[in-house]
Amino acid sequence: MKLSLQGNGKVSIFQLTAVFSMLFALVGFSYNVWRMEITEYNSNMRSASFELLLQLSELEGIVYAAHYDQDTVAGNPRKGWIKVNLIADLSMITEAEIKDSAIQLKQEWQANWQTMTDSESSAVAVVEAIDHTREEVRLLLSKLD
Repeated sequence: MKLSLQGNGKVSIFQLTAVFSMLFALVGFSYNVWRMEITEYNSNMRSASFELLLQLSELEGIVYAAHYDQDTVAGNPRKGWIKVNLIADLSMITEAEIKDSAIQLKQEWQANWQTMTDSESSAVAVVEAIDHTREEVRLLLSKLD
């Protein structure tokens, strides 16, 4: 290929520079957009995960207060329902494994909340579901960039 600054049908250095500049700009812009999306995803997952961990801990405290302390104020099942529903709502913006785990937690809560004050197996079932959800959240956090 013969380069010339003038001529018919020949590519000039100016044209080559313009084409390569456009390609580099396009590649750079594409990478920047991709990196910003990944950064936003990671930020959203971290925020949701930290809030989930807080809510899971508070729910665990409600279960312990209800069963072990027999405290009807701190172990109020209405507070538990609020926490369980909030955990389910927050899990919707995370990964599918956490959402599934939160649904399982809600099912365990629904099956055991009435008997958890008197039945250790009910309290343990709810705490195990909390622990499973907590483990899924930790796994997600460990996978983030």
